[in-house]
Parts: sequence; structure tokens; C-alpha cells
Amino acid sequence: QVQLAESGGGLVQAGGSLRLSCAASGRTFRSYAMGWFRQAPGKERELVAVIDWSGGVTYYADSVKGRFTIGRDNVNNTVYLQMNSLKPEDTAVYYCAARPTYDSGSYYIEIYEYDYWGQGTQVTVSS
Repeated sequence: QVQLAESGGGLVQAGGSLRLSCAASGRTFRSYAMGWFRQAPGKERELVAVIDWSGGVTYYADSVKGRFTIGRDNVNNTVYLQMNSLKPEDTAVYYCAARPTYDSGSYYIEIYEYDYWGQGTQVTVSS
């Protein structure tokens, strides 16, 4: 089992940057595929970016491709999301999620495929 805690959210102007971090507990962090999702007010939760357990394979939603970067540090049990060129439409609560896997290169893009979720961190982008 793994517990997740997000940090790094806040208020930023359009065009600015934020770096979100997700700290994971548990000794087998490297056995988890990880993902970032977000939920804006009145909207459904949606995929932002995901990464396989090795960190070598990533997938991004079209809306963030080229602006956001997902990465992980398996030594420090952390996954991060570097967000650049932020837009007001990026405003949402951002959630970190984890799913056990033993398949290198496997990543998961559906919400239902993830077993563990953090509490979320608010990102607000002003125009």
C-alpha cells in the first residue's frame, strides 16, 4: 500500500510556472505507475500526465503537451509535475495517483485504473 501527499500548488499569473510534488510512502514506490490528474470546478476529473515505474515512459494530455513535464525520483519516492506557460484553464485541484505494476513501460491513462490517490493541491492561474 502507498500513501500520497501532494504539495507545490498555489496562485500564479498566466505564463508563469509551478512545480508540483507528490511524496509517496512505502518501500515499493518503484513498483507503481504514477499519474497526475486534475479537476476544475464543475468538471470531471481528467488526465494530465502519467509515467511508468522506471520513469522512462510518459504520456500527456494534449492540452498540456509541450508545457508540462512529469518525472519521478525513485530514490526519494517522489513524482513531480513541472508546469510552464500556465493558462487560466489550467486552474484546478491537481491529484497524484498510483497503481501497482511490474511491467516496465506500462502506464495507465484511465482514472479507474489507479488504486491510490492523494488529497490534491489547488492550482490557480490568474489572467
